Amino acid sequence: MSDEVEAGYVRVRLDLSYDGSEFSGWAKQAGGRRTVQGEIEDALRTVTRSRETYELTVAGRTDSGVHARGQVAHVDLLREVWDEHHGKLLKRLAGRLPRDVRVWALREAPAGFNARFSAVWRRYAYRVTDNPGGVDPLLRGHVLWHDWPLDVDAMNEAAGGLLGEHDFAAYCKKREGATTIRTLQELSLMRGEDGIVTATVRADAFCHNMVRSLIGALLFVGDGHRPPDWPAKVLAARVRDSAVHVVRPHGLTLEEVGYPADELLAARNKEARNKRSLPGAGCC
Repeated sequence: MSDEVEAGYVRVRLDLSYDGSEFSGWAKQAGGRRTVQGEIEDALRTVTRSRETYELTVAGRTDSGVHARGQVAHVDLLREVWDEHHGKLLKRLAGRLPRDVRVWALREAPAGFNARFSAVWRRYAYRVTDNPGGVDPLLRGHVLWHDWPLDVDAMNEAAGGLLGEHDFAAYCKKREGATTIRTLQELSLMRGEDGIVTATVRADAFCHNMVRSLIGALLFVGDGHRPPDWPAKVLAARVRDSAVHVVRPHGLTLEEVGYPADELLAARNKEARNKRSLPGAGCC
């Protein structure tokens, strides 16, 4: 599948962040719901005085209530629009966008760049506290309260059994025609001096609800309701387990998206579009 930029257009990379509390996720939706994509596209159209809406492609679509600190998107703008506005575009967007979404950088993307398909990994953080008194009110929109004491060592032991390339069907909301095979590159948890436990989750890509389901399983291990080998057994079964809860979205933040060197972008773009199967998997 070709991803060539149409003649007369220039591909622009956007680096952005947002507080997802008041958004119905990233993607535009019918019915007038407020979304990150909708806000940025409306702002772009306004500040460039364009009649058409320039559609954004994002590295990772986030659900309702999920935050982003290091989100990446791209947009193909008419060359004449980019040439006229790029020097002042960032400041104009800052004046037009609502305060819960910011674009931090705008630059012409290198050849072969696609915000979604060129990415080699996405890194999320999920934050939870088991403080008996609850969550600091100033952090309540970004930290989950778990009302059982958590054993972080047991959670890390359980996390080790989930690393690598697997079919994560047991931890994903299945979508028609989409694979649930992913490579989980990192899953680790650390308790900070403030008592907040931060889970770092990095993979080449994520299927729907995957991070929040993995955290739900690890919390069951951390509070002693399941043994450390339980999450890996659920994974091996490849079917949804009713005991795995999808934790609330507000503790989740997309922290960073990784890309290869410029000369490898096009190859990664092509590779990422191939539907994967596990070694030895049959066709039917």
